[in-house]
Amino acid sequence: MCNHYRAHPEDIEDWREWAGFNLPSVQEDMDLRADVWPKRPGLVARIADGERVIEPMIWGVPLTMPGKRPGTTITKNVTNVRNLSSRFWMSMLKEPARRCLVPFSRFAEPKPGKDPETGRPAEYWFTVRDRPMMAFAGIWRPSDVGNVYAFLTCEPNPLVAPLHPKAMPVILHREDYDRWLLGSVEEACALAAPFPSQMMELQ
Repeated sequence: MCNHYRAHPEDIEDWREWAGFNLPSVQEDMDLRADVWPKRPGLVARIADGERVIEPMIWGVPLTMPGKRPGTTITKNVTNVRNLSSRFWMSMLKEPARRCLVPFSRFAEPKPGKDPETGRPAEYWFTVRDRPMMAFAGIWRPSDVGNVYAFLTCEPNPLVAPLHPKAMPVILHREDYDRWLLGSVEEACALAAPFPSQMMELQ
């Protein structure tokens, strides 16, 4: 499960100019960092009232589910969406206005052991070759803590699978951005496929 990615501000600036998205008027108050973690803000691109905008949202969609004890519930902040047949997620996928792009420069998957420099759990880092910024296929919704988002995952490609066999994020080709943001639910779900491994690198 991808629970850490990077989105460097200078790369987002270049990417949003290419993709035609408008930046918010006030950026210094967003508390944004290049490293994005669950429950922290990240930039999300979407179409609002016919305009292409980029805005900060919290990474992780609160989802209430049964607890271990009978009659109890727990709230889990879901960052990765795999079960596209779920009514909860499908309710968002069916609405183009609830789809978004999540720009990133590279993403991490868990690696056994600890990072000798930080002492944190070690990670494998993946990038798209010759592309300083790409985008995950994301979905978003309002919540009690403000707007929140998650992104879709799929079967891993041959580069990711040996290191993280469960899943990888859905990375969109640039020519598919509009299809993801504006297309039918069938078109959107068809994009939930592994990104070509020959276009990626392990760092």
